[in-house]
Amino acid sequence: MSHPPYLLKKLIDPGHLEEKCLGLRARRLTIATINGSFDLLHAGHLYIIYQASMQADRLIVALNSDSSIRQYKSANRPIVSLQYRLEMIAAIEFVDYVTWFDETDPRSLLEKIKPDVHVNGKEYGEDCIEAPVLKACGARLHLVDRIPTLSTSNIIEKIKQCG
Repeated sequence: MSHPPYLLKKLIDPGHLEEKCLGLRARRLTIATINGSFDLLHAGHLYIIYQASMQADRLIVALNSDSSIRQYKSANRPIVSLQYRLEMIAAIEFVDYVTWFDETDPRSLLEKIKPDVHVNGKEYGEDCIEAPVLKACGARLHLVDRIPTLSTSNIIEKIKQCG
């Protein structure tokens, strides 16, 4: 299946991330990053992604690949494959770019991008695994409160109760 045109405008192959970011920096644009699986995209995801978009001139959303999600969540996840998660994230107006990574955490990805700010859920805290990489590249960590009732796990549980 081919990618829709709106995705192609925003998609950055992981192998071209450094080059893309150098181009953005040459234009004196700041870069914000956020990462996650964003499986079963919901309003909580939209909230944190929107908050991320407000932190810099350009927002790069990095999605865990299907194999990395299976490694850190379960063999039954993701529910929505990477291709469709990329398409959904790219369809969001306030997302500038979307990419993916195969590792279970984003540290090597962040080393390539060297964002000005990285956005994470407040539940991960100031001492999150990304913190040393962010400090090394001079990036700021911006933490966003989670909307308590909105999580993919909660949604899955509600669906199970309906069945």
